[in-house]
Amino acid sequence: MFRHHRLRLCLCVLAIASTDLGASEAESAPEAPAVPAERPALPSRSESMAAELARQLPSTEVLRLQASDEAFVALWRPANVAEPKGLVILLPGAGESADWPRGIGPLRRGLPDYGWHTLSVSLPDSPGLLPPATPEPEREPPAEEDGSSETPAADSDPQATPNEAGYLPEETATAPNESTSEAVQAEPAPSTEPDQGPQLVERIDGRIDAALAHARALQPGLIVLLGQGTGGYWAARYLQQLAPEDVRHLLLIQPRQPEGQEEPLAQLVPALKLATGDFFYQNGTAARAEARARLNASRRIQHPAYHQVGLPALIDDRESEQQQLLRRVRGWLDKQP
Repeated sequence: MFRHHRLRLCLCVLAIASTDLGASEAESAPEAPAVPAERPALPSRSESMAAELARQLPSTEVLRLQASDEAFVALWRPANVAEPKGLVILLPGAGESADWPRGIGPLRRGLPDYGWHTLSVSLPDSPGLLPPATPEPEREPPAEEDGSSETPAADSDPQATPNEAGYLPEETATAPNESTSEAVQAEPAPSTEPDQGPQLVERIDGRIDAALAHARALQPGLIVLLGQGTGGYWAARYLQQLAPEDVRHLLLIQPRQPEGQEEPLAQLVPALKLATGDFFYQNGTAARAEARARLNASRRIQHPAYHQVGLPALIDDRESEQQQLLRRVRGWLDKQP
């Protein structure tokens, strides 16, 4: 009996020891690494601006078009006349929205009063974009009075006032992170993904395709492609590559060559040989030189309908500056056959 009691005692001791050992091993075992939850990708700057425009503008102005496998926002305004003259498709520059406060926005809202439908297209961001893409114009001291009051001739050294951030107080949605400091106006950084350049070109061409398809469904009679900044380059390149017969005129507002594109505007634009209005501001040395190169190239090939218009920059009166641009663009359109 005593022997059985001692055996049971030994078994209890062994059970307690094994329990303690198992607990200590469990405590010392390393924990499995936590799997981080996948976070949704943040929208691009162009997508954020387009979403803000869609939220703030009337639903009658906001269109959602489809280009291949991606949807994008375009802004529509019908002509405010009984017999419209045609339709203008507007392409903003890099870092700009479809309702940018200089150029694109005032033109898309103002041209309908003079008989033109407008369709302003949101374009995708360039790789490595640091907004806004268009730098501040060079400030030049006022010229000394010489008794002359002539407006600079269209073929004189050109002018340049690129876009700057900030929206007009009415009928315009705000865009995020619009700063005019030098730090954010540098050129876009080179892309670390080699296929982003071709992808960007394909996406832009796809959006122009979709805008043209929508325009053609309305049977406007005359279609005009208008590009501002780098949007001017994309418009000219599209016309060079695809040459749609129903796009009769090209309008350029302070055109600029995008990062990574090799063909200069001076070769690209004059070679199109369709009615072209090239508008630029005259207070930047570099912009004047670029505009002069485009003008000289058009003269060398005897372009039949290339017209360059130099605009003086009204630095202290943006509203008057934009009204002047609207008058000049409308005047150029009215002169075309």
